[in-house]
Amino acid sequence: MEHPFPKSVSSSERCKRLFEVISPDDTVAVIINADPDAMASALALKRLFWRKVKKITIFHINTIKRADNLSLIRLLQIQQQHIKDLDAAEFTKWALLDSQPHHNEQLGKFLFDIIIDHHPLGQKSSASLVDIREEYGAASTILTEYLRAAKIKPSPRLATALFYGIKTDTDNFARPTTPSDINAFRYLYQFTNINIIKKIESSEMTKKTLFEFRTALENLMFVKDKAYIHMGKVNDPDILVILADFFLKMAEATWCIVSGIYGQKLIVIFRNAGFRLDAGRVAQRLFGKLGTAGGHKSAARAEIPIQEIKPGPDSGSESKQFVLGKIKSM
Repeated sequence: MEHPFPKSVSSSERCKRLFEVISPDDTVAVIINADPDAMASALALKRLFWRKVKKITIFHINTIKRADNLSLIRLLQIQQQHIKDLDAAEFTKWALLDSQPHHNEQLGKFLFDIIIDHHPLGQKSSASLVDIREEYGAASTILTEYLRAAKIKPSPRLATALFYGIKTDTDNFARPTTPSDINAFRYLYQFTNINIIKKIESSEMTKKTLFEFRTALENLMFVKDKAYIHMGKVNDPDILVILADFFLKMAEATWCIVSGIYGQKLIVIFRNAGFRLDAGRVAQRLFGKLGTAGGHKSAARAEIPIQEIKPGPDSGSESKQFVLGKIKSM
């Protein structure tokens, strides 16, 4: 589908159309794939709809295991439930933030009334209000603009969440961003609790992640300027993201690609530090026909059902060689 909002549409008009989707009798379910940007965006929508709907509840589709994300939830007291606890009969309106229906098979089960995201627009992204700004670095930036258009000053708790959401999704503005991201970041700073930000960021490393780093060092290999690590079976796919971000810091690496098997899927994380590189397109080209793949120019992800790969990979050499063959064809 085409973008529903031309760039010329003002924040005030977007906010007006957002409020037209809901009524005082509505109960709203907000669905997210919980990460800092998504959780902050959900808190912002909850504040926007305060006293405008009967109830709004946040549901996440993923299992939250990262220590820094758990710290964020604890310190900011973010109330949310797992999708398995959702009773669809209780809700009249559905919102999807920082994601789109084609990103996950669980999201494709719902008919959304509101979709707000900063990833490339998908064909299945249809709703009464669809606000996709793929040039933006974070969904938190978009929701901050809605708050400002509604003349709502964020509380320190909400500002801290949005500030951290922008900080993480732009990788401290090392990834492609816009002046809008910078403006939102500067605006939120005056309300943000920086000590909480420091505490959350210092919570990423644990004894368990240190063990994973040791395994990654043992498995690290290079294909020209591409650092590749296969982690075998992992208990938490978020470790693949942490490793990809960390090992991209190596002077010799223009790309860092980390793969691992989680459940019945092979997950591949892409990071790059080049000017004319596009991780999202590379992920789609290499793995799109086998599963889901895509992302931004500097960061992308692919998820391939194990049964789609012949011969079927396990935690050993088959899956590693499969990904390695794809990397060599880049």
